[in-house]
Amino acid sequence: MKSLLLLVLISICWADHHSNNYTVDHDRVIHIQAENGPRLLVEAEQAKVFSRRGGNVTLPCKFYRDPTAFGSGTHKIRIKWTKLTSDYLKEVDVFVSMGYHKKTYGGYHGRVFLKGGSDNDASLVITDLTLEDYGRYKCEVIEGLEDDTAVVALDLQGVVFPYFPRLGRYNLNFHEAQQACLDQDAVIASFDQLYDAWRSGLDWCNAGWLSDGSVQYPITKPREPCGGQNTVPGVRNYGFWDKDKSRYDVFCFTSNFNGRFYYLIHPTKLTYDEAVQACLNDGAQIAKVGQIFAAWKLLGYDRCDAGWLADGSVRYPISRPRRRCSPSEAAVRFVGFPDKKHKLYGVYCFRAYN
Repeated sequence: MKSLLLLVLISICWADHHSNNYTVDHDRVIHIQAENGPRLLVEAEQAKVFSRRGGNVTLPCKFYRDPTAFGSGTHKIRIKWTKLTSDYLKEVDVFVSMGYHKKTYGGYHGRVFLKGGSDNDASLVITDLTLEDYGRYKCEVIEGLEDDTAVVALDLQGVVFPYFPRLGRYNLNFHEAQQACLDQDAVIASFDQLYDAWRSGLDWCNAGWLSDGSVQYPITKPREPCGGQNTVPGVRNYGFWDKDKSRYDVFCFTSNFNGRFYYLIHPTKLTYDEAVQACLNDGAQIAKVGQIFAAWKLLGYDRCDAGWLADGSVRYPISRPRRRCSPSEAAVRFVGFPDKKHKLYGVYCFRAYN
C-alpha cells in the first residue's frame, strides 16, 4: 500500500511540474522548452489572411529554435511551403529555400519569395494573386532531424454565383463544371466560399458542383421544392458523386478584375454576333458572366438594361432594387439564353487594363 501511495504522489508531482511547460497569454500558447521537448517550433501569427485577385499578400510564419541544440548557424535550415488540397494526402509544392538555394513551382514561378524580415522569419509573399491561389498553405521548417509546421488560410474577396450553360440545368459533369467556370472568368467554388455566400444571403434551389467534388446548394428561405418548408436554412449536401457520369450545375467564384466593365451605348439593339463585334469595335471584348457578377457585387454596378454576355446569355445587374428592374432584391437578373439572332438586347463589354 505504501508503494502505491508513493507512486501516486510521484505521478501528481510529475503532472504538476510538466503542466507549467505551457502557459496561455492573450489566446496564444507559449511553449517553454522542456528537457526532452521540441527543439524547433513553427508558428503562424494569423490563421487566415485576406486579399483579392491581382493583389499581394504575406502568409505569416516564424520559427523558434533552441540555440543550445543547434548552435548559432542557420545554414542547415530548410523552409518549404506547400498548398493543401481537398485530398489531404496530396500537397502542391509552392516554394523551397535552403541557404542560397531557392526554387518555385508551377504557376507560382516568379510570384513568390520569402519576406525575410528577421532571421527566424519564414513568411511567404505571393504577388499578383490569381483565383487559383485561394486555399490553405503549409509552412514547414526543417533543421537536422527536427521539423515543425504551421498552416495559414488565404481568403480572397469575391462573389459566388450559380451557373448552368445554354444546354440547361443539370448538364455538367465535374470536369465540364470546372471548365465552365474558367470560361466565365471564375473558378469552381469551394465549400467555404459557398458557405460564406450562404451566410451573406445566397439562396439557390439547384444543386451544383464544388471544388472538392461534392454537390451542394444554399437555402436561406426553406420551401417545399428545396428540401421542405419545415427544414432549417443551411447548405444542403447531396454528397459526393461520380465526376464523369453525374451531372449538375456548378457554383463558381470570381474576384476583382483589372479592367473596365460597362454597358455599351449603341443606337440599336443587337444580335449576339453584332454584340460581339460592337465590343471589338470599341476596343474591348464581350463581357463574361463572372465579370458582371464581380462588377455588381464588388463595385456596386447598377444597370436596368438587359445585355448579351459571352456565353450567349442575357443578364443585367441591379444594386438598387426598384420597380420594373428588380423590385425586391439586389441581384444579377437572368433573362435567359435567347435565340442569338434576336435583335432585342444591348451588350456588356469588358476592356482589360494592361
